[in-house]
Amino acid sequence: MQIHHLNCGSVRQIEATYQGLAPAHAVNHCLLVETDSDGLVLIETGLGLDDVRTPNDTLGADWVEMAQPVLDEQETAIRQVTRLGYAPDDVRHIIVTHLDVDHCGGLPDFPAAQVHVLAAELEAATSQAPSFRYRPAHWAHGPNWVTYPADSGEDWFGFTSLQPKGLPPQIRLVPLGGHTAGHTGVAVHDGEHWLLHCGDAYYYHRELGDDPHPHPLLDLVQTSSEVHHDLRLGTQARLRELLHRHGDQVSLVSAHDPWELDHFRRLHLLK
Repeated sequence: MQIHHLNCGSVRQIEATYQGLAPAHAVNHCLLVETDSDGLVLIETGLGLDDVRTPNDTLGADWVEMAQPVLDEQETAIRQVTRLGYAPDDVRHIIVTHLDVDHCGGLPDFPAAQVHVLAAELEAATSQAPSFRYRPAHWAHGPNWVTYPADSGEDWFGFTSLQPKGLPPQIRLVPLGGHTAGHTGVAVHDGEHWLLHCGDAYYYHRELGDDPHPHPLLDLVQTSSEVHHDLRLGTQARLRELLHRHGDQVSLVSAHDPWELDHFRRLHLLK
């Protein structure tokens, strides 16, 4: 399976915490996976066309003020899918790590896709919306939801994993609790290596080191939006252990780190 690394929505510019990296806009790192028999699988959607065109209505004025999105239509997933030569309906499946506004804004652009999400997340989003993090405009079109429990499944490097319906075993849901009520990672095997999209389980690559260093600005966002502090920190500790034990088999990506996105794009070009 081929994996494309997309930025589906630049937001405010941030600086790295060490020399050698230039300031960059935080991103919405999405994955577009080409499967052999199940069409395209979009992991996260970032911001969609409606968000770019009417941001205060769909994203909310408070979120727009906080995040300072660039609002470039060419960064939307649907525009990037078509630039790759595909039609929107070729995206048969969408997997969202959670339903915060910047992770599911593109759902209305792919109304025919099945949308895979943990049941607890969908329940939280629909019961709490409209709110700062959940905006009902993103699912007003009536997505074809496919939901999953988080408390049962198969082992995946010491984590629980779930098999998304209608998708090959090379794609797994890996619940990563703490950020929202039903937050999950998404693991994809490209034939040689696993890539785990961790959503908002961490925000900055230096959080995964032996001596973790959160990004000061991004850490304000993740601590203010967490639903369970100890569970979130425990999830990060388990991700560090995963890298320590199985870094030769698994790579991790977060949703918003621009330097991490650049790293994986460069690796993709080398293949």
